[in-house]
Amino acid sequence: MIDLHTHSTVSDGSDAPRRIPELAAEVGCSAVALTDHDRLDGVEEARGRAEELGINLIAGCELSCVSPAAAGSMHVLVYFVEPVEGPLQDKLMELQTVRDERNRALATRLEDLGLPVTYDEMQEEAGGSGAGRPHAAAVLVRKGVVRSVTEAFERWLGDGRPGYVERTRLEPAEALRLIRGSGGVASAAHPLSMKLPGAELEATMRELAELGLAGMECVYGRYSPEEREGLVDLARGLGLVVTGGSDHHGTYKPDLRVGVGQGDLDVPDQALEQLAARCPS
Repeated sequence: MIDLHTHSTVSDGSDAPRRIPELAAEVGCSAVALTDHDRLDGVEEARGRAEELGINLIAGCELSCVSPAAAGSMHVLVYFVEPVEGPLQDKLMELQTVRDERNRALATRLEDLGLPVTYDEMQEEAGGSGAGRPHAAAVLVRKGVVRSVTEAFERWLGDGRPGYVERTRLEPAEALRLIRGSGGVASAAHPLSMKLPGAELEATMRELAELGLAGMECVYGRYSPEEREGLVDLARGLGLVVTGGSDHHGTYKPDLRVGVGQGDLDVPDQALEQLAARCPS
């Protein structure tokens, strides 16, 4: 059992990086990837704990890319990129600065809407780094404005909602070039989030594969068996590695747990070896 998609307090999860391998070990995972948004900062802490537990910790992150569908979003998962010098690592530093600017704009937008959330409160909720929308949502829950993080997103913070502030996204070709230039491989995260009809999804995945995409997250925490099966068929038809993960965020997505998702997650162990085989030589 493996999990190739998790988040910690370094970005928008509620668990410290060292807690991710602990949770993986509790359910019997042999390997887990830490894939915080735009950051590799938690890798060393998570790996130190993973080594103590005998868990293989995969260094990674998650990037937001320009999507071909106005209504959807495209995310790319990055694997085997370490927190050292490199072209992707340099870009991540830029993205972190932009993310902080977005968080300040988000706090201002929420204030303009009459909602009691400040930038400092978001940072405090995030533990001083990696603040984002889930942390604003948590503040709203704590202050009784909404009953849950889910409600906060549905009413205020989700894409197209009154409090949403657009983020900087990479062009897919640039993201894939930077990933390969840093020795890593990429997988399309939760591809149905692009909200593309079947033929358009296939065309988009084919184009990404030609640009160097290695895998597709078919076995995703919130997908039904039928959705997973359809994505597996698509990935295999395009020669992409079938990958998967829980998208664990701790209390911010309480229905998704490391290794098991909503209880039925079963990511094939061979996905990790197949991804590693596609790393640039």
